Amino acid sequence: MERKGRVEGKAVWATGAGLGLGRASSILLASEGAHILVTDYDPKVGQETVTLIRSAGGTAEFFPLDVTKPADWDAARVFCSEMFGRLDVMLNNAGIAIAANIETTTLADWHRTMAVNGDGVFLGCQHAVALMKPSGGGSIINLSSIDGIIGEAELAAYCASKGAVRTLTKAVAVHCAEHKYNIRCNSIHPGYIWTPQTENYLKDLGRLEQEKAKALSRHPIGYLGEPNDIAYMVLYLASDESKFVTGSEMVVDGGYLMV
Repeated sequence: MERKGRVEGKAVWATGAGLGLGRASSILLASEGAHILVTDYDPKVGQETVTLIRSAGGTAEFFPLDVTKPADWDAARVFCSEMFGRLDVMLNNAGIAIAANIETTTLADWHRTMAVNGDGVFLGCQHAVALMKPSGGGSIINLSSIDGIIGEAELAAYCASKGAVRTLTKAVAVHCAEHKYNIRCNSIHPGYIWTPQTENYLKDLGRLEQEKAKALSRHPIGYLGEPNDIAYMVLYLASDESKFVTGSEMVVDGGYLMV
């Protein structure tokens, strides 16, 4: 694994790191010298990410984590402390998307979406601050969405949850700044990135190819994003290159929001 060292030696905890953006970000951060705690509710995909990192010469460990369960967070935090002795970067990536509008969303689906996308990020920020304060600071990176800025008819609960991530990020950022913790907190707002979650969402709408073409047409750049398009933004926010960036919403959307 060739390392340029943009995050050399940094301790990173990534949630939802078994697939998609979490996996791509973990692999890229490891290639740049970070040590990765891979967490996911699915041990199989989480271990696969660890294997990919290690096979390329990187350092990673897996720990199971359901981001909706405080007890899981407590256990993962102990493991993180034992593994690293500190935390430099928290990537709150775990999330779900259920295809349903305001008329068809069930209360159960609303609660589930809010638990994963909202509670999970809230708990991740709390644990990150607690771990980063003693070691002098760090970077919290929260995955939101363009749908945390605008509305999407068939993603009512998802939009609400990602909007919460957007503004929670700013509340965390200003709190840490006011208390001189040297902890930065920023959100990333992807457009349509071709991941298993995106594919499953479009399938749920019932017409995969038509919906994929519709999504493609909304991106003036002319193509859907790839996981590494977001992973490189994660790398920037994890690195010291972004030391003056906090409370920001980093839109990476192929021009979706400009039209």
